[in-house]
Amino acid sequence: MSEVKLRHKLKNRHLQMIALGGVIGSGLFFGSAKSIHLTGPSIILAYLLGGLVIYIIMRALGEMTVDKPSSGSFSEYAHNYVGPYAGFISGWSAWFEYTIVCMVELTAVTVFFDMLIPGVPHWLLGLGILVFFTLINLLSVRVFGEFEFWFAGIKIAAIILMLIFSAYLIFFKHGINPDVAQYSNPNLFFAGGFSGFLTSLVVVIFSFGGTEFVSIASGESENPKKNVPKAINGVLIRIILFYILTMTAIILLYPYQKLATNISPFVDVFNKVGFHYAALAMDVVAITAALSAFNSCMYSASRMLFNLSHHGYAPKSLAQNRVGSTQHVPVKTILCTSASVVIAVLINYLFPEKAFMYLLTVATSAILIVWFMILITQMYFRKQKDVSSLAYRLKLFPYSNIFAIIILLLVMGKMTHMHDMKLSVYVTPLWIVILSIIYVLNKKKS
Repeated sequence: MSEVKLRHKLKNRHLQMIALGGVIGSGLFFGSAKSIHLTGPSIILAYLLGGLVIYIIMRALGEMTVDKPSSGSFSEYAHNYVGPYAGFISGWSAWFEYTIVCMVELTAVTVFFDMLIPGVPHWLLGLGILVFFTLINLLSVRVFGEFEFWFAGIKIAAIILMLIFSAYLIFFKHGINPDVAQYSNPNLFFAGGFSGFLTSLVVVIFSFGGTEFVSIASGESENPKKNVPKAINGVLIRIILFYILTMTAIILLYPYQKLATNISPFVDVFNKVGFHYAALAMDVVAITAALSAFNSCMYSASRMLFNLSHHGYAPKSLAQNRVGSTQHVPVKTILCTSASVVIAVLINYLFPEKAFMYLLTVATSAILIVWFMILITQMYFRKQKDVSSLAYRLKLFPYSNIFAIIILLLVMGKMTHMHDMKLSVYVTPLWIVILSIIYVLNKKKS
């Protein structure tokens, strides 16, 4: 069996859209409804704070990525700069995160389809989507990149049009939301108090999970040293445009207390202000957004597993193929990841009403583990590098790292007081212990 060599076939436009594919998914189009209810208009500040944290994390990761592009991303860097154990923990945690987020996005898509084709069982629809996207990822990385480029392009264009239409309604259709004048009241602006604000940050953190995909894709990018900084520097702009402005539009268009939490707030708000065709259009956009995020997650999970097999952290056979090497894609890791996502189909079959929340809970904890590892690894990276030689740097190091870690610790602490979330936080140490045992056993064998 020959080892698959990944080719550098992703262009700058592909890399930009992969970064967007990871950011704009069900967190924005579905989970944001709950976060608005939790904290009111201050959700805008929650997204600003969360956006600042993810920008710090992406700059930290970008610093290492530009220095040494790798499809193993932060797992590879943790292995090189902290040690094999750190690489093992971060790599498997990342694969777990992306696989779980695949399940979340798959579940969200089936919910969004209810408006277009009601009555179709979520598990059946999810299975069909999983098979289709597995085939897309198996074809070639160029096909994946093109598919992601156009899917992400659709949702970006639609969001911009939605913002323009919302601005028209806000400025020329006065009286749509009679509560706007009261938003300056601190008790209404921070409707849930500090506790509600922190709780909303949990959903915000999930929304930004997957931004690090751009680093993983750098291993198959044509010019990573040039393209990666462009993609990362655009993170802050994307956050302002696609999160801050959209949240502002929703809050200004309709009283946030009356928004439903079981459907996309974009669909709900346009339905409630009487623009049903706009609501239908936003539902279609939500579907493309979730599918795009799902596509990016499957890609990233398969590449992370591929890198783990290279280091002997996963079966070596996963990096080798009898069939498919001509396409230069890791067939076995794609199929292995796809097979794992079948669990989401089973969960949607058994618990159709609670599937999304169950999966989101586990995904958020996995995201936090990965982000902690990125920030810590970058600190070790700096100790071993001449800062003047770095072409791309994290600003205000190490204070920016410390700030981001404190915010993440606050979020994790808040999760322990949330009924739906606390179990996943308590299980996180168990996950680390299990991985540690596997690492020790694996090391003894080798």
